[in-house]
Amino acid sequence: MINIDELKFDEKGLIPSIIVDSITKKVLTLAYMNKESLQISMEKGLTCFWSRSRNELWLKGETSGNYQHIVSITADCDKDALVVVVDKEGPACHKGTDSCFNEVVYQSDERHEFSYQGLMELIEGRKTEKKEGSYTTYLFEKGLDKILKKVGEECTEVIIAAKDDDKAETIYEVADLAYHTMVMMIQMGISLEDIHKELASRHVIDHKVKQEKMTK
Repeated sequence: MINIDELKFDEKGLIPSIIVDSITKKVLTLAYMNKESLQISMEKGLTCFWSRSRNELWLKGETSGNYQHIVSITADCDKDALVVVVDKEGPACHKGTDSCFNEVVYQSDERHEFSYQGLMELIEGRKTEKKEGSYTTYLFEKGLDKILKKVGEECTEVIIAAKDDDKAETIYEVADLAYHTMVMMIQMGISLEDIHKELASRHVIDHKVKQEKMTK
């Protein structure tokens, strides 16, 4: 772990900070910190920036309530830029959007970006705006019992494929199970963040258990 004094601030005493959502891994915004705002960020566990337009310190969320709770801060190899991973409350952008980065400049026709959050949003869209011929919409129309039946079937398919030691088939069936589980989550109002928090809490418990075993 490096010291703040090892970081390289520019001629104005600033260092660019890329803010990233801890759950979706989406880039939320690009802001700037000086040594004082970085120290405040570390002390409070909340992002604090230097506003170049207002020429003053700016604690994110102080007026809007959209706080960003810091998970980690990492410097690049030259120590002149930071990546700040956060758990956010509310929109990151002053325009009310989840991220400041929304204007597409270029998009490949051959390569496509994938994220679990993006898939969840697509699945949710099939529930709120029904699309004719969509299998996902069909599942939502049939209701929870049908969705649960499919989750159960896919669980069985995963077990059979794994028991046969068929890696390719197991990957295929796990993907099917993941999709149907996400449909179930949307139906029940469960978000990826809910699962993230639950797993994170278990990680802490597991870490404590390991520490206890080591001290015995």
